[in-house]
Amino acid sequence: MASQSSLLNAQTDTAYRRGGRRPVFGGIDLGTNNCRMLVGTPAGEGFHVLDSFSRVVRLGEGLYETGRLSEVAMERAIASLNICAERTRRWAADAGTGPLRLRAIATEACRQAENGAEFIARARERTGLPLEIINPREEAELAVESCASLISQAGRRALLFDIGGGSTEIAWVRVNCNGAAPELIGYLSLPVGVVTLSERCAHTCYTEEGFASVVADVAAMLRPFEAVHRIGQEIRQGGVLMVGTSGTVTTLAGVSLKLDRYRRGLVDGVSMNRAAVEAALAEAKELGREGLSRHPCIGADRVDFVLPGCAIFAAIHELWQIPELLVADRGLREGMLMRLMRNVQPVRRGYGLA
Repeated sequence: MASQSSLLNAQTDTAYRRGGRRPVFGGIDLGTNNCRMLVGTPAGEGFHVLDSFSRVVRLGEGLYETGRLSEVAMERAIASLNICAERTRRWAADAGTGPLRLRAIATEACRQAENGAEFIARARERTGLPLEIINPREEAELAVESCASLISQAGRRALLFDIGGGSTEIAWVRVNCNGAAPELIGYLSLPVGVVTLSERCAHTCYTEEGFASVVADVAAMLRPFEAVHRIGQEIRQGGVLMVGTSGTVTTLAGVSLKLDRYRRGLVDGVSMNRAAVEAALAEAKELGREGLSRHPCIGADRVDFVLPGCAIFAAIHELWQIPELLVADRGLREGMLMRLMRNVQPVRRGYGLA
C-alpha cells in the first residue's frame, strides 16, 4: 500500500471531482473483536480515504467456552454492520461518485463457531451486505496486500504477522526485485488471538511465570512452521524484514514513542529495533493492568487484550530474531480496497466497476 501522504491525497480527490464521477470502493472487516469499514477512491499508488468506521463488537465473546456465538454478541455485530451498510449506501447514492464496489468479510470467530454460517445468513438478511467468511490463507493474503509497500523495503524475504482477536496469521513472503507484487511462500493460522487468550488466561499474563508459560505455548505452535520453511536460517543469511500489523504492535509502538495519545501517522511504518521492542514489552508488563488502563494509547476498553497480545508477539520475537520490526497500522480493510482497485478494468473516463 502507498504512503500516508498518498492515502490522504486531497489533490487527487479534487482531480477526480473535476474529471467526473469517481470510482469508489468499500471494505468491511468483521473480526472476533471489532467491526471495521473503509471507503476509498484510487489516488496514485494507493487510495484516498473517504469514510471509515470502527467499533468494538466482541463477536467472539464466550466462544472459547461454548463453541457458539451468543445472541447478544451477534446483535452487537449486526447493529454495527447496519451502520456500515447505511454509510456505504450513502456513498453508492452520491451523485459525485461512480457505483460502489464493496466487499464484506468475516474471519476467525465465524470460522470457529458452530453457528457461524447461521449468523452470516442472518446478518446478510438484516443488513443487505454481501458478508462472507474467508479462509485463513486469504486472510494472510489480504494482510500482505495491505502491507505491500512496507514489505517491498525488505531485501529478499519478509515475515508478516497479524495478531487478531481469534487467531494469529503468519505470512512468509518472497520480495520480488522486478517490481512485481510480494509473493506468499507459506502461511500459518494459529487458533489463538487476544480475545481467546484473554478469556483463557488474561490474569495469568500479569505474572512473570504465567506470561512466560503463554509465550512457550505459542512458540511450540510456531516451531512446525519454522521446521518447514527454515526461516531462522534465512534470517542468518540477511535480507529478512519483520512486519507486524495488529493492535498489539501498534500499541507497543505508541508506548515506545512515548505518545501522549495514539497517532496513526506517527506509528504506521515506524521501525523498531530489537532493543526498542524488548523495552516496550518490558514496560507493558511493568505497568500492569491499572497502568495499562490509564495509558493514553490503550484505555480501559482494550486493557484486557494487551498482555495476551504481547505474549503472542513475544513468542514470534524470540523464535525469529530479526533485527528490525516495521509497524503497520493497516489491515484487511486496506487489503480489500487495494485488491478491488487492482482488479477493476479501466474504461473511458475512469474505471469500470465489473
